[in-house]
Amino acid sequence: MAENKIALKVITPVREMFSGDVDMVIMRTKSGDVGIMHGHQPMVTVLDYGVMRIQNEGEDEKTAAVFGGFAQIGDNGVTVLTDIAEWADEIDLARAEEARKRAEERLNKRSADLDVLRAELALKRALVRIGLKS
Repeated sequence: MAENKIALKVITPVREMFSGDVDMVIMRTKSGDVGIMHGHQPMVTVLDYGVMRIQNEGEDEKTAAVFGGFAQIGDNGVTVLTDIAEWADEIDLARAEEARKRAEERLNKRSADLDVLRAELALKRALVRIGLKS
């Protein structure tokens, strides 16, 4: 690992999405956004739905939508474990807009058989995807 870099791995059930040395990773936790750089205090944190940003000097910032999970920060770097993560260029904006509309319609109708939590999470996922593409 290069000096003043931190090793980052982002792992989903279907792929190792990212593995490499980075200057900084910024991710949304349940208690707010956190930026991790070389020498960060070890910790384990719960991730919220949000955008993860990967920064390296001299390179364009990489962004991904991350939908929950955990991050472990230690001497060996950062490991992110999540069920779903998508690079910005993998997101279909039209599909995300449709998902947002469907979720909002469900929440506005509030029928007796509505799974409110499921509809709210669908809306949150759609908004993260839309925000990342904007």
